[in-house]
Amino acid sequence: MSADRADEAPLTLKTWVAVGGSLLGAFMAVLDIQIANASLPYIEGGIGTGGVYGTWISTAYLIGEIIVIPLTNFLSQVFSLRRYLLANVALFLLFSALCGQAHSLGEMIVSRALQGFSGGVMIPLAFTIVMTMLPRPKHPIGLAGFAVTATFAPAIGPTIGGYLTDNYGWPYIFYLNLVPGIVMLGALRYGLPKSTMQLGLLRRGDWRGIALMAVGLTALQTVLDDGNVYDWFGSPLIVKLSLVAAVALGAFLVLELIASQPLVNLRLLGRRNFGLGTAGNFLLGFALYGSVYLLPEYLVATQGFDSEQIGEVMAWIGLPQLLLIPLVPLLMKRIDARLLVGFGLVVFAASCFMNVEMDQNYAGPQLFWPNIVRAIGQAMVMTPLSTIAMLGIAPQEAGAASGLFNMMRNLGGAIGTAAIETFFTKREQFHSAIITPEVSLLEPATRSRLTDLQQYFMSHGFPDPASAMHRAIIAVGDTIRAQATIMGYADCFALLGFVLLVAAVMVAMLKKGATSGVGAH
Repeated sequence: MSADRADEAPLTLKTWVAVGGSLLGAFMAVLDIQIANASLPYIEGGIGTGGVYGTWISTAYLIGEIIVIPLTNFLSQVFSLRRYLLANVALFLLFSALCGQAHSLGEMIVSRALQGFSGGVMIPLAFTIVMTMLPRPKHPIGLAGFAVTATFAPAIGPTIGGYLTDNYGWPYIFYLNLVPGIVMLGALRYGLPKSTMQLGLLRRGDWRGIALMAVGLTALQTVLDDGNVYDWFGSPLIVKLSLVAAVALGAFLVLELIASQPLVNLRLLGRRNFGLGTAGNFLLGFALYGSVYLLPEYLVATQGFDSEQIGEVMAWIGLPQLLLIPLVPLLMKRIDARLLVGFGLVVFAASCFMNVEMDQNYAGPQLFWPNIVRAIGQAMVMTPLSTIAMLGIAPQEAGAASGLFNMMRNLGGAIGTAAIETFFTKREQFHSAIITPEVSLLEPATRSRLTDLQQYFMSHGFPDPASAMHRAIIAVGDTIRAQATIMGYADCFALLGFVLLVAAVMVAMLKKGATSGVGAH
């Protein structure tokens, strides 16, 4: 169907049902990244694992999702979009139930990987359905719905996960998918048009590209998730996986650029708006997933919050977006989309910089306004960014563009989370090294503090002066570590703010145009 005919076609209830069902699927797929992360310690306890091995519960899902996203356009052409999406929704529900029933680490990793592989299909196909089934004037409305899946779902995931885990148990974070999933199956079966399969495309498939991409992304995601755990390049395993990722992905990029029918159409990145918009989306993913990772980690490490308390704090990043995102299409009719994206990125950055001045009393009440500001910024970004990035993308290119655009946001999130984790470790060590020499036994203030603590411990169960002084020295060391930890987290928020400002500069270089959606020139 041509772009003009798509604009003239009547918009039926059936179309809206299909769009709504696809957006619900994308929301669930993104939600399952963060909802499980928020409850990871409880899941580890439930299946009898933890530490290094427990991280694979998250890693397996991300590997499956990040591999299948760029594959989705090709496979939806082979099996037809309707059949492919319905089959993967059904599989997603099956593997969600199996995750809730898992009794060992092996069962959980396999179920999570397959859940990610089937759930990842729903993200780019929701974007594709919005861009191909809705007429151009309605694209901002559809993309506002997609923005809910991209920014609201990660923010609200810890809230939902914390509530379900504390009140019903961790398996219910997976069972949560079942009821909306059945509704989604019905909506998609009713709303999506039927089309024929093209099994002949399998013979012409870019199978070398698929193999290289799968190996490279699996190795890269493993390096990003587990690099900090294994001390990065101090580990032979991480070195080997890094080499595998570099060789496989390097060969993949070369192959895709020279192939006549590539799996991933990298040439689309040569178009100014799509290339810069995708780069901005990558940095948005870096900051979005980095902040969703960072804030709960800070609350656990410095305030001792449990999962439900963390969820209450995170709710103020998510809930306001439900009110704000529906207003964005109205603003796009009056304000240049580039200004909206730039404003959102700068406000998001400001919310990060608001967390730079942290201390040991910086907890839920102090995070309220930064979280509200962050919600405003995030709500303003995704809808106009998606719209201006897709300027000049023809309807027949929408599937390829969707896969690349969404993969880069998820990849940015994976790199952002790993970078923040490593950056925190280095900055915490840096601040500890700076503070420790300042707390010298030669300093009168230090000796006075130790004496006060010694007297305190002698009056609280340590009558021996030497034991009390030993406890006092330990207490001072704990104070140093706590202060260095807080300063490390503050530096991480500053890094996220800087990344968002770089993204805002990229947005400023986008071409202005009619931001009505696919096919605009």
